[in-house]
Amino acid sequence: MTTTTKYIFVTGGVTSSLGKGIIAASLAKLLQAQGYRTTIQKLDPYINVDPGTMNPYEHGECYVTDDGAETDLDLGHYERFLNVTTSQSNNVTTGRIYQSVIEKERRGEFLGKTVQVIPHITDEIKERVQILGKSGEFDIVITEIGGTVGDIESLPYVEAVRQLKWDLGEHNAIVIHLTLVPYLSAAGELKTKPTQHSVKTLMESGVMADILVCRTEHELPLDLRRKLALFCNVREEAVIQSIDASTIYDVPNLMLEQGLDKVVLKKLDLQSDAPDLTQWNQFLKRHKNPKSEVTIGLIGKYVELQDSYKSILEAFIHAGAENEVKVTVEPIHSEHLTVENAAKALAHLDGVLVAPGFGERGVDGKIEAVKYVRENNIPFLGICLGMQMAVIEYARNVLGLKNANSTEMNEHTSDPVIDLMESQKNITDKGGTMRLGAWACQIEDGSIAKEVYQTNAIMERHRHRYEFNNAYKQQIEDAGMKATGLNPETGLVEIVEIPSHSWFVGVQYHPEYKSTVANPHPLFVSFVKAAVDHKNESNRVSMAQN
Repeated sequence: MTTTTKYIFVTGGVTSSLGKGIIAASLAKLLQAQGYRTTIQKLDPYINVDPGTMNPYEHGECYVTDDGAETDLDLGHYERFLNVTTSQSNNVTTGRIYQSVIEKERRGEFLGKTVQVIPHITDEIKERVQILGKSGEFDIVITEIGGTVGDIESLPYVEAVRQLKWDLGEHNAIVIHLTLVPYLSAAGELKTKPTQHSVKTLMESGVMADILVCRTEHELPLDLRRKLALFCNVREEAVIQSIDASTIYDVPNLMLEQGLDKVVLKKLDLQSDAPDLTQWNQFLKRHKNPKSEVTIGLIGKYVELQDSYKSILEAFIHAGAENEVKVTVEPIHSEHLTVENAAKALAHLDGVLVAPGFGERGVDGKIEAVKYVRENNIPFLGICLGMQMAVIEYARNVLGLKNANSTEMNEHTSDPVIDLMESQKNITDKGGTMRLGAWACQIEDGSIAKEVYQTNAIMERHRHRYEFNNAYKQQIEDAGMKATGLNPETGLVEIVEIPSHSWFVGVQYHPEYKSTVANPHPLFVSFVKAAVDHKNESNRVSMAQN
């Protein structure tokens, strides 16, 4: 534990999507494993106040924290690696910065002064960066700066970093610069020019990189490292190779081999010890040495972009390792699912997850998927909209309410089994106005959920506007679908199950957000186990028939 909070800034050059979030999370893991209380925050240069209103194709999934912040998906990586919850303070956008400064100006807090990027915007950034550090909860704060050095929109952040390095003094703040060292196959060599130019661009803004992390497909030879150190004003040991890995969960060990944690702690004037990665490596061993395999269908409408369902895919990795199985996720576009092709698309699957989403595109396919797995006893997990589709399907095909629907899809449906929450009906703004963050749920005894959670009281994260319509609750329960989890304050349905089915669970919340390497989410662990059991039973029946 340190007496002064230390700050690490992670910037990126040449191109985005180099993996700053994974490098930041891996470094944080190594520091945490040495006893340092570590957290990570993300500064995003876009002008949206948060990613809540963005299409997943634009920015991947929108991750939600316990306190209801709609944030960048990198915060999911931070939580999965560190097993420490994040909050509103862990994600800052240009939109939020400018919104705050403008509101202060309107209130007259700047005493009539001309409001400018320097000092007002940069002061706001500096204040946001230090909120976590000043809380007294952390020894080290890692701040990942989104975008690419040299972008117009990143300049205020880089300037704020320059000022903070000066303000905080020697050994209290360092800059890690992540760059690309491309391999030109035609020439058969690695090229250092992109890194040199990137570092030069950073220096033009008055910021000197302390450590270089070089993304590469090939090993960096010693002479190339020396060249980079010489041209970029860093020590040779501070040129760190980040080679392509088979899984993101390998990166902490790769960074440990490269000595990233030692170089960082030396520059921060902190003691360096061997990190305890015992639990992490046990997870990796199980993940890499599965005893069997299951195939689970992911039914969604953004399946072309894997980042749209990042937390779900990672939750399957955690649950797979826990069950010692490889989970192969088969993405299936819900727009392409019909009555005619449902059997062909779904019959071979060991389990089906119907994903969250918004809007009416692709919902018919999701309903067909639910119908098929319900009738064929295939393990099913429905998340948020997926749970709502399960309720609609049941109302239509079991209760006989042929027009049953959600008012999100059909405002004038005669049977709105899913309806807009009362608190949402007069809201016109889209951003940050849904039911967000952690809400309580009381679970019924004797349910799958009780067996899964081993407790009656849970807290799970939400992100939605529409709910199970309690006017239909008795009717649906009488027909065999049970509401086994309710919010104790509002009575809103959180969990539905079909007891006569082998494993059929729909949840209004997002369990994937809380799954971590150290604590795989029990719902995913149980779902994967049900998929394994289904596969084994199907194989037994098949062998008996032959």
